[in-house]
Amino acid sequence: MADLAVDLAGIKMKNPVMSASGTFGSGVEYAGVFDVGMMGALVTTGLTLESKAGNRPPRLCETPAGLLNAVGLQNPGVDAFIRDILPGMLDFGVPVIANIAGSTKDEFVEIAEKFTGTGVAGLEINISCPNVKTGGMALGTIPEVAAQVVEAVIDSTDLPVIVKLTPNVTNIVELARAVADAGADALSLINTLLGMVIDVEQRKPVLGNIMGGLSGPAIRPIAVRAVWQVAQAIRIPIIGMGGICTGRDALEFMMAGASAVAVGSAFFHDPLSAVRIITELDEYCGEHGVDRLQDLVGSAWKE
Repeated sequence: MADLAVDLAGIKMKNPVMSASGTFGSGVEYAGVFDVGMMGALVTTGLTLESKAGNRPPRLCETPAGLLNAVGLQNPGVDAFIRDILPGMLDFGVPVIANIAGSTKDEFVEIAEKFTGTGVAGLEINISCPNVKTGGMALGTIPEVAAQVVEAVIDSTDLPVIVKLTPNVTNIVELARAVADAGADALSLINTLLGMVIDVEQRKPVLGNIMGGLSGPAIRPIAVRAVWQVAQAIRIPIIGMGGICTGRDALEFMMAGASAVAVGSAFFHDPLSAVRIITELDEYCGEHGVDRLQDLVGSAWKE
C-alpha cells in the first residue's frame, strides 16, 4: 500500500480525504454505513454564536451535474455543538476541524476562543457562504476585509487556521494572497458558486432564498482552475473541493496543487463515496509506482 498520509499545517491525517463542511453532519449519521474512522478528517457544519434555523424551504434543488443549496448555516450554535455533538465526532479518532461563521470580525474571534482546549485540530474560517444575509461573502470578497478577519482569529487561537474562499470574485489569487499574508495556515478552495433556478410552470424561483450555492461535478473544472492558480502563487497548503466524486477527481486537484481534498455533494448520491475515493487513490498509486501520494501534489505543473 502507498503512503497516503498528509501533514496539513500541523494537522496529521492518515489520508487526504476530508468531509466538506455542511455535507456530512457530525459523522454519526454515516457510522452505520461505513467506518468513519477511515476518513482523513471531519469538518463540522458552519457554526455560529447563536443557533440558526437556516433559510426557509425549499432549500435544495438538483441541477444538471450539480446541486443548488440555500440551507443558510442551520446549526445549534457553538456552545451546544461543543457540549452535545463534538464529543461524538472526536470519538471517531480522526482530526475534527471546526468551520466557524460570524457576521463580524468580533464574532469570529469569540467563536474561535470557545474552541480552545476542546480537542478540535483546527479552525476553518467560513467567509465564503453565499446563503446568509450577513457575514459570509460580505466579509470574504474584499481582500483587505478578509485579511482583517483572519488576523483577528489568528491572534485569538493557537489552532491552525484554514480560510475557505469564495469563487465569486474577480481575482481569487489576489484574495488568497491577502489572507496568506495575514497568516493563514492553509486555504480551502472553493466554496459554492452563486446560482439560481426558476420553475417555469409557477414562474418563480425554486429556492425559498431565491439564490443558492452551486456544487457538484458541474463546478469541478472551475475549482481545479482556482487551485492551479492559487497553488502556484501562494506557498501554503490547499484543500481542494468542488465536485469530487472519484479518485481521479481527487487526483486532478492534487496534481493542480492541493495537499488534501474535501468531498461534499457526492455524499448525497453515494454515502460510500469517501471510502471509494480513498481506495481508488491507493490503487492509482499501486498501478503507477507511486510510493507516497503527496509526491503527486503539483505534479501537473511540469511542462
